[in-house]
Amino acid sequence: METYAADAVERAMKTYEVILRVKSRELTVWQAAEILSCTERSVRRYRREIESRGYRLRREPRACFGEMLHLDGSEHAWLALCPDEKQTLIAVCDDATKRLLYAQLHDAESTAVVLTALGDVVGTHGIPMALYTDRARWAFFTKTAGGRVEEKHPTQVGRALVKLGVEHIPSYSPQARGRGERLNRTLQDRLVNELRLAKIRTVEAANRYLREKFIPDYDARFSRTPRDPASAFVPVRSVELDQVLCHEEERTVGQDNVVSFEGTKLQLSKQPGRRSCAGMRVLVRRHIDGSHSVWRATERLGRFDGKGRAIALPKALLA
Repeated sequence: METYAADAVERAMKTYEVILRVKSRELTVWQAAEILSCTERSVRRYRREIESRGYRLRREPRACFGEMLHLDGSEHAWLALCPDEKQTLIAVCDDATKRLLYAQLHDAESTAVVLTALGDVVGTHGIPMALYTDRARWAFFTKTAGGRVEEKHPTQVGRALVKLGVEHIPSYSPQARGRGERLNRTLQDRLVNELRLAKIRTVEAANRYLREKFIPDYDARFSRTPRDPASAFVPVRSVELDQVLCHEEERTVGQDNVVSFEGTKLQLSKQPGRRSCAGMRVLVRRHIDGSHSVWRATERLGRFDGKGRAIALPKALLA
């Protein structure tokens, strides 16, 4: 069977997806040329080739476990015994093995929820080489809906992935998320029925069932052996995941030694060797557990709970 280099395959998939959007009039020819970094003449040629050959290149799975992960959210009435309620299932699967590395129900697909999923996967398996997602607001910044990704303006998730050294690959159409979409269909067929048979009515019980029963059974049934037995996951080692997988922004300390962050007031205590921190540019981080920390370079100036109340630092950090 003929094989293709990974970058060539990804390029071909992207081209096909963009041409589909031209055919459905979601994009103009010049917009497609901008996305593909080619001429309008080339776009028209690609369209003629696809229309004449019915072309659909199926990408070969990555070779190694951890080489590329798919993350997707699916809103659905997952609890069949509570049909009026909808939840969002966040699922992360491995491209090479089809293993389901994470699957949990949440209220919505948000930055905090995605960071939680990534923290679970990275903490368990290590840092993957690449992550493939759609272009949701938490994933990428685009000037217009459905437009080209602005790589120079990363989202909070994008910033965290850069720090971890993970390539973030955007999908430009539903067709590109073939494996993720097939996974969602499989989960909707199987998980809904299993939760009904188990008489589960709450998200907490469903998530426990997912961790303890569904994911192990799913992997035993559907996972496969990768072409290359070597793992592409990189050990976390000294990386402080809670300082990377978080929401962070720069702020200026007020005259009263208070930092304001999205409506929460963080009162800094007096720092050794300083009369005041007023006017200082600091980095505020909101962590996955809802707590906050304030930093100046590598120096942590304070820790706070979700309501902005100070948490005492360990003595070792105050020395």
